[in-house]
Amino acid sequence: DIDLMTVKSLRLVQNAQVIIYDRLANPDILKEAPKGCEFVDVGKTDGKHPVKQDEINEILYQCSLKYENIVRLKGGDPFVFGRGGEEAEYLAEHRIPFEIVPGITSAIAVPAYAGIPVTHREFDPAVVFITGREWRERLNWNALAKLNATIVILMGVSNLENIVKKLLENGKNPKTPVAIIERGCTSEQRVVVSDLEKVVDVAKKEGVKAPAVIVIGDVVRLREKLAKFLRNLGNFDHAEGN
Repeated sequence: DIDLMTVKSLRLVQNAQVIIYDRLANPDILKEAPKGCEFVDVGKTDGKHPVKQDEINEILYQCSLKYENIVRLKGGDPFVFGRGGEEAEYLAEHRIPFEIVPGITSAIAVPAYAGIPVTHREFDPAVVFITGREWRERLNWNALAKLNATIVILMGVSNLENIVKKLLENGKNPKTPVAIIERGCTSEQRVVVSDLEKVVDVAKKEGVKAPAVIVIGDVVRLREKLAKFLRNLGNFDHAEGN
């Protein structure tokens, strides 16, 4: 939702000389750029990276040698599984000054638009954000399954079966509610709700596709109570799996 842009990010876009943007950034944002602004598309899709991360880093560096006002436009927050840290690190190594502009991460915004608060005093006292695609296997699934925390997964659709398998094998309650929010915060938002032991089959039946945010935890139960009264849902489509 373009309305979730911060005032600061909008101001920077409106004064940009070049915008290097990702696929998940709302394309209407580019309409806010000034006349003559250059656009560089470095977007990735699930499993397809036409522009490698090393190339993106170098593009940022080369643009810094040519322009004064450069915007690296990402969807959500650059430091929440957005590789913003890697890009900032590369610029620092090349002694290029930069500014970090925090954004509204999909890990919080997408569940909110689906009527799911990621924290609630009556439910789990913690929230954990994980990536569904680890660069290398480092996650302690045993600890995660036993932790009384809401689990929010980004980029997890293609690896859903493996994620569910590991959680169940490590003792996660199979009746734990799960919501998969597809294309969240857009006019094409769709929500599939199930429980942990059935969610893989339900997702296949519903044809769930990336991008999607997955929420695992009892807070998902609040959706049934809240969603019908949420004005920001508008005409968004909701598909409930059983």
